[in-house]
Amino acid sequence: MKDEKIKLFLVDDDAVFLKSLEIEFLQHADFTIETYATGELCMKSLSHNPDVIILDYLLDGISKSAMNGIETLDKIKAFNPDIPVVMLSGQDKIDVAINCMHHRAFDYVVKSETAFIRLQKIITTIFRYKKMEKELSWYMERM
Repeated sequence: MKDEKIKLFLVDDDAVFLKSLEIEFLQHADFTIETYATGELCMKSLSHNPDVIILDYLLDGISKSAMNGIETLDKIKAFNPDIPVVMLSGQDKIDVAINCMHHRAFDYVVKSETAFIRLQKIITTIFRYKKMEKELSWYMERM
């Protein structure tokens, strides 16, 4: 049986960064990718059941009244607390990272030349955890 593709949501108001991230992921692995320019659009599509969401911290480039990344993160977690969300930001500030973790982000990545490599490693880690959880629950059911 072939494994299903990982469904990835990329949410960023920076169209160029969003497209380059999408291209990187498509070149390096077998993902299904949906991209969104706002948190509101991402929220409308959560029924598509993403495996991982990569979410920009600010999200105010299209509209100043748009939901920011933290508000979007809170709403995603209210919808389904099990969706891992990785926050992305141009700000390399510890308080921004801590704020993201307080709101139950899986991890925090600074936008840079190495951001894609970090994201790939984080996604690999997420799926290692998920595989271990499945194996553990399968084992527990048989005890």
